[in-house]
Amino acid sequence: MTEILFTLLALLALLWAIALLYLSGPDLSAFDQPIGQSCNSAKEPSEELKAVVASFSGIFPTLKRTPLSQHLALLRNYFDNIFPVTETSTRFTAIDAGGVRAEWVQAPNVDSGRRLLYIHGGAYAVCSPKSHRGLTAKLSEIANAAVLAIDYRLMPEHARMAGIEDCRSSYRWLLDNGPDGPAPANAVFVAGDSAGGNLTLSLIAWVRDQGLRAPNAAVALSPQTDGTLGSPSLKNNLATDPLLGPLFKSLIRIPRTMLLWGTWLLTRIRPCDPVVSPVFGDLAGLPPLLVQASEAEMLRDDSRRYVNKAIAAGSPVTLQTWRHMVHVWQIFYPELPEGREAVEEIGKFLRAHS
Repeated sequence: MTEILFTLLALLALLWAIALLYLSGPDLSAFDQPIGQSCNSAKEPSEELKAVVASFSGIFPTLKRTPLSQHLALLRNYFDNIFPVTETSTRFTAIDAGGVRAEWVQAPNVDSGRRLLYIHGGAYAVCSPKSHRGLTAKLSEIANAAVLAIDYRLMPEHARMAGIEDCRSSYRWLLDNGPDGPAPANAVFVAGDSAGGNLTLSLIAWVRDQGLRAPNAAVALSPQTDGTLGSPSLKNNLATDPLLGPLFKSLIRIPRTMLLWGTWLLTRIRPCDPVVSPVFGDLAGLPPLLVQASEAEMLRDDSRRYVNKAIAAGSPVTLQTWRHMVHVWQIFYPELPEGREAVEEIGKFLRAHS
């Protein structure tokens, strides 16, 4: 019995050591200093924000009543239909973007030579171009560009790497193809939120390393940058994040070592590999980048650490934070006044780098 217990303890110690030394990546706490501009630090939550938070209350009890096997389908349907499209004059056109399903999003009279690749969020498993049409329609207008919103392959039906490959393929295609047919782009932008923000940051580093034409600018909204789940705000902001908190509170309670092993077994990619955790990569030589995040959300420190490290590497990166906001509050444009503020800042940034 003693020998068996000793063997188990030795095995556990080995698994812990591998997780610490091989899966978790280097310590990033040096990049925890608060920087950037806080756009509404003195403001209290708007009444519209309270209404948005209240709207989440319906989905969580529904999930509890629904068998676990049906959760994914339920969430996909919920997020595809919760966000209204107010830009009724915008055109949405289905397209095959170099083997990737996508749609062109064109506000009236935009310059088709100016193109923006949009990568939606949704934890790599939910959402689609449809769920983000309200936001992509507005981005088309403020960027004076045709937006290519891609329907990249989702987990668990596809491997994590499949979505990354779709982003790369569609970016290559976008450089030489517009809504009117083959033609080189005059200006190129990339943007994404949450998981799509992760894919955006992974993509712009890959574009740099491949020697491809760099985007004029990129935007990441509440991005996940650290797949090792090492950011302090994942736990510190659990109670203040009204969307991610209820969805992931059970997951966060699992020991980090087990989560690291689970992530590796699920994806067969080291959680600290920069392809899935951009914060661990080389952040020098990036294009102008705007990152927006909420001070209250669980992924706040993913943004903070990435931006601090990128600035230390000499890249032109800006962090803007809002207090009290829900995760990716920009998607509630135009209902949220804070969403209107954030989108206005995005417009200023894109126009400054055209």
